[in-house]
Amino acid sequence: MSKIGKKPITLPQGVSANVENRAVKIKGPKGELIFNLPREIELKIENDRILVLPIGKSKKTPALWGTARAVIANMVLGVEKGFEKKLEIEGVGFKAQMQGNDLTLNLGFSHPVLFKTPEGIKISVEKNAITVSGISLELVSQTAANIRALKKPEPYKGKGIRYAGEVVRRKAGKKVAGSA
Repeated sequence: MSKIGKKPITLPQGVSANVENRAVKIKGPKGELIFNLPREIELKIENDRILVLPIGKSKKTPALWGTARAVIANMVLGVEKGFEKKLEIEGVGFKAQMQGNDLTLNLGFSHPVLFKTPEGIKISVEKNAITVSGISLELVSQTAANIRALKKPEPYKGKGIRYAGEVVRRKAGKKVAGSA
């Protein structure tokens, strides 16, 4: 039994859900998201609540049950409020700027790095902070991870791109050569 899967999802005002051919469509003020249900999962929509129910008895059914419920709950939250991730740039000469819809980063390489913004994502830059926002939690998180992967924070000086609030474990570095 899945503790998460058992919980019903309440639909807030202005958000609607529809199931068509194993595809769940969630519409809200910020947009529309679609999720294809696994074969082992069924959905019931009653009053302003969505119930996620298991059908099969296979070994992966409990895992899919909780996962499907979590994904649908995130879709409801996304079309209502949206999601955002903040990244910080640390390092001398490291900077970011928007050029049209693309993000241009100077990260200490011999060339600027161009990051194409995926469809459905909005990126904004303010000083040394990058904000990635959108209605799909999966897409927002993956885009933020892809930007961070361009120059991960290094452990000696802490230079690179990190999530806001991320703590980078620092290493001591080289010790001074022995004194004679």
